[in-house]
Amino acid sequence: MSSAPHAIRIESQRLTLRPFQPADAPEAFDCISARLARYMSWEPSPDLEHFESVWQTWLTQMTNGTDYVFTVRLHDGDAFLGLAGLHRTTDEYPELGIWIRESQHGNGFGTEAVRAVADWGARVLGIRGYVYPVATENTPSRRIAESLGGVVIDARTTPKYALVIYRIPVAPH
Repeated sequence: MSSAPHAIRIESQRLTLRPFQPADAPEAFDCISARLARYMSWEPSPDLEHFESVWQTWLTQMTNGTDYVFTVRLHDGDAFLGLAGLHRTTDEYPELGIWIRESQHGNGFGTEAVRAVADWGARVLGIRGYVYPVATENTPSRRIAESLGGVVIDARTTPKYALVIYRIPVAPH
């Protein structure tokens, strides 16, 4: 079951999450740094033109219902905080992902956004559990998974870093 991307709006205590739109590109691009991406499986795009090819793929995937990329914004003032992802929704355990702009690290926004996306996926898409890959050294992101009841189910080494994969259960409603 997919959900029409334009109709999605996820709200949590402090955040509003909406599907990524082309108008979000400049804000998202401005927040992506090499330091932020050091624990991501991808490298930052060198410019907005290259970034456009990335987000155009997201739009297609959202239309197809296979992946969702959400902008994470504060309710109060609509400030852009980052992006949250729900990937490979047709897999038995879809993948959750998050990045929050560096200036907002340590405020709990990542945990709040991931929890909101996981709850939405369970409620709307019928997802019964998730995987959450994270660089072994990325302690704050590991805390997100653990706060959601995640347990390590696998460990791998990539050319960029060592990682662990958490299985995150769906929270009871």
